[in-house]
Amino acid sequence: MKYVIVIPDGCADEPQETLGGRTPLQAARMPSADRLAAAGVVGRATHVPDHLPPGSAVANMSLLGYDPNEHFTGRAPLEAAAQGIELGDGDWAIRCNLVTIEDQVMQDFTAGHITTEEATELLRTAQEKIESEGAEFVAGVSYRNLLIDRSADRSLPYTRDTRTTPPHDLTGQSVVDSFPRGPGSDRLSEWMRQSVTWFDGHPVNRKRLAEGRRPATNIWLWGLGQRPHLAPFEATYGVRGTMITAVDLLRGIARLIGWTVREVAGATGYLDTDYRAKGLAAIDAISNDDVDLVAVHVEAPDEASHEGRVDAKIEALEAIDREIIGPVLEQLESSGDYRMLVTPDHPTPIRTRTHSHGMVPLVIGGTGIVPDRFDTYDEVAAAASPLAFDEGWRLMRYFLGRTS
Repeated sequence: MKYVIVIPDGCADEPQETLGGRTPLQAARMPSADRLAAAGVVGRATHVPDHLPPGSAVANMSLLGYDPNEHFTGRAPLEAAAQGIELGDGDWAIRCNLVTIEDQVMQDFTAGHITTEEATELLRTAQEKIESEGAEFVAGVSYRNLLIDRSADRSLPYTRDTRTTPPHDLTGQSVVDSFPRGPGSDRLSEWMRQSVTWFDGHPVNRKRLAEGRRPATNIWLWGLGQRPHLAPFEATYGVRGTMITAVDLLRGIARLIGWTVREVAGATGYLDTDYRAKGLAAIDAISNDDVDLVAVHVEAPDEASHEGRVDAKIEALEAIDREIIGPVLEQLESSGDYRMLVTPDHPTPIRTRTHSHGMVPLVIGGTGIVPDRFDTYDEVAAAASPLAFDEGWRLMRYFLGRTS
């Protein structure tokens, strides 16, 4: 049996007035997903418990079959794992965005999608300026970076009660009341404030301004946590997996659960990602005897929602259906027993431009799946289905056909 999961990140949404009361999923032309629905089952799942932050870290941990109530320690440690960073028992990983803040308003949580090379230069300066022996900036991809805080005496002040706000939740809003709160927050807030002077007049920013692009005015620290402990996926579910993604968060979860990670040239984690290359990589992975389950994560729908662009979200969904779901489904159908799951991790409404709690639609087709009465993959069909997982992490066992 071969298994494939396609994760169109953040694709679940609300009815849009501009779409005649339809959601982007309903408006997008997705014949392959609908064909999977007609031959399979449609349902819904909740991957983020109400008391946890509605982000991709919690949601994807649940989607991949791990109870976030038991295992989630923070987003940044998962991204640290993606980069092969070993965290000691007293170490903390902290997500470090490069952002654009003007007049105390979060204008852009990506600093104009700053390049990785530019971000690396800015963080090199930050490392020179920061006055803490235990703090280390680690460049990631574009605006997505890390700060690893290690203390020689293991007396760092953070706890699980330290609260931070994701910068993508603040787009167009004042940041005055959104700085870190709770244990250790003074340390984080002070670094965030100091970064204004670190970056002011920096050659990278001077060049960006001269070219009419937004500067990186600050670092924004959030999503901190310590090393999680996740049982190997194969030991838990009896299946070997591989992850295809352009996002460190998903790479990190995959590596922590013992999966391989397949890198794809042209995969960007943005709207310009190479959908076709991801589809071809999935098809190639299916033929690998060492892999039972292939997960393909696509960030583009989520990015479209963050930008409030319904047209871009529909385009991304149609590209996912055309270049990934369709070709992969055809390959599976010609290769023997299979099951395929299409589902996002969490909703990202265009109206709010940020992640939210709530159910997401899912569709499963393939060997041993008895079709239900639904023939479209969207939120409306999912809401009418009796198939529901209030604890989303239980979906994985159902998908794999495990009864115990």
